[in-house]
Amino acid sequence: MFSFTTVHESFKFNGTPYAFKDLQTLAQCLIKTQVPYKKDIGKFLLQWQDRSPSIILKTSGSTGIPKTMTISKQAMVNSAIATGMFFNLKPGNSALLCLPAHYIAGKMMLVRALILGLELDSIAPKSNLKIASKKQYHFAAMVPMQVKNNLDQLNTINKLIVGGVKVSLDLINRLKVLKTSVFETYGMTETVSHIAVRQLNHNSAKTHFKTLPKVEISQDAEDCLIIHAPSISKIQITTNDVVKLYSKNEFEWLGRRDTIINSGGIKIFPEQVENLLSGKIKHRFFIASEADKTLGERVILVIEGLKLDLKDSLFNTLEKHNKPKKIYTIPKFIETSSGKIQRQKTLTLLA
Repeated sequence: MFSFTTVHESFKFNGTPYAFKDLQTLAQCLIKTQVPYKKDIGKFLLQWQDRSPSIILKTSGSTGIPKTMTISKQAMVNSAIATGMFFNLKPGNSALLCLPAHYIAGKMMLVRALILGLELDSIAPKSNLKIASKKQYHFAAMVPMQVKNNLDQLNTINKLIVGGVKVSLDLINRLKVLKTSVFETYGMTETVSHIAVRQLNHNSAKTHFKTLPKVEISQDAEDCLIIHAPSISKIQITTNDVVKLYSKNEFEWLGRRDTIINSGGIKIFPEQVENLLSGKIKHRFFIASEADKTLGERVILVIEGLKLDLKDSLFNTLEKHNKPKKIYTIPKFIETSSGKIQRQKTLTLLA
């Protein structure tokens, strides 16, 4: 059984091999650099090699108040193993860390390397990355903004997972020409990173997610996803995500229960409308609702930036009930520390 107290003999960090006993020295060296992203890696490695069987993580707060939670290190190990099995990762495979280790996604890239024996290279986790052009990576993880800004560099990566926020239809269309196999992930801090993935490009592209090994799913009375993953969580995890279930291992994500708009008795998922508008509006935007005397709620479009002159033809792809009845602009959206839009807090600015 793999344990957090051991490091795979093939593990390397930036080209240098390290054993478990060496992690503290590596961590201290990274912290001394005073480079923020390196300090975050160092702090996590110190936590990983201490005697505690668990680690405290903080959620992003994009859908509510940020909270801290205690996660078992063994659960993180089990998650890493499941990812390794799904993507057929082998000891000695090269991997790229370009996400901040301050959050679960970056931490899990480190854990995968430690447990699976990957040769991990770390670079600054910026929107515009500097990926070594002469090196080929087996595996990497990014957020959609990084993918969008670095499309010309991605062919150096064989398999790329993308998460954090929903991948837009516009970005998916731009992935078709890449050699890289790109996968969207579904997960959260509570599930110790992703528990399901779907391929976005090539002949294996899917509209729905498939769970990792030893993960099963079901729904509650309101069609929200329930996750059964005993190797990651001792209790079932009930989410706020409304899904269409295909089997106990496959589902389609429709949207969040707490953002559903009921307009004249018709349920509208803002995320699906946003997907249809992706690539047509240059500024950041999101779909929301406001009170309406006739409909109960009406759809609105909120755009970040100065007042814009949008053409009516922009909404031709939308059904009548999905079309925004009002357009608002806000100079700057309210964000979490990880750059995710806080919709409810941003909407309060309209008042």
